Amino acid sequence: MTKVEAPTLEEAYKKASLALECSISELQCEVVQHPNKGILGFLKKNAIIVATCKTIAPISEKKAYTKPVESIEEHTASEIIDTVKDIAKKEDTAEEKILNKHSNENLELKKDTIVDAFFDTKTEASPAKNVGSAAEVKPIVYDELAQVIESDLKALLVLSCFEIDVVEVDVVDNMALIFIDGEDAALLIGKEGYRYNALSYMLFNWLHSKYELFIKLEIAEFLTMQQEMIKVYMKPVIETVEKSGRGKTRFLDGILVQIALEQLRERFPDKYVAVKTSKDGKKFVVINEFNMKSNG
Repeated sequence: MTKVEAPTLEEAYKKASLALECSISELQCEVVQHPNKGILGFLKKNAIIVATCKTIAPISEKKAYTKPVESIEEHTASEIIDTVKDIAKKEDTAEEKILNKHSNENLELKKDTIVDAFFDTKTEASPAKNVGSAAEVKPIVYDELAQVIESDLKALLVLSCFEIDVVEVDVVDNMALIFIDGEDAALLIGKEGYRYNALSYMLFNWLHSKYELFIKLEIAEFLTMQQEMIKVYMKPVIETVEKSGRGKTRFLDGILVQIALEQLRERFPDKYVAVKTSKDGKKFVVINEFNMKSNG
């Protein structure tokens, strides 16, 4: 039995066959960890397998089987492909059964809760979860919590391919204010803010799940510029609401929905302002009094 680690499953099976001096087709493998390219270069994982040879040959046969590395490589290409496909298929089936049993019941509910909470900035402040053992019941000191988050975030960004030299975190009530800047800030934001949105969701999922915190992420001056842009766009929407008592925005992407929600709730504190989702999954903000009356 041997444990092998490699960037891909194919390379792992190849290394295992060389170590055990047997054919790829004779391997019996258990995949301990599947390879993962990560997200934005973060959390990359190698493939790890534990392999044994199905048939243990006598010592004399093993000596006779020993070949130069070159000759083994000539015969393993097709075997690797066939074996990888077969094992991957079995692993995927097994994983699907486990995931369906343990995760599917709560997956949609958890996903909806996280996404809705990301846009629902009207939630009242709640104390963050304790850092450390659950048995220790201590009040959270926000300065200490900010230092913990800042340290973890710096460690995460060091693993990325971006040159980032400024990471600052402050925690006020139930909000984590995060500021990131550096030479590659524009690259971290991405075209039309797609990397910014991905990083925002990732950080929110982490901080809201662990500490019950909402986030405001500022990379260079991207958030400030988006707020100014939405403020200009909101002027005709606000005029419509003031005239007719109700209105809605166009479809908005990522952080723009949250910004629009904050600005409209600030402008119309006595109206019902909420994020809605269309049939094709696009989000927009509605303003009316119908839900206020029914809830009252």
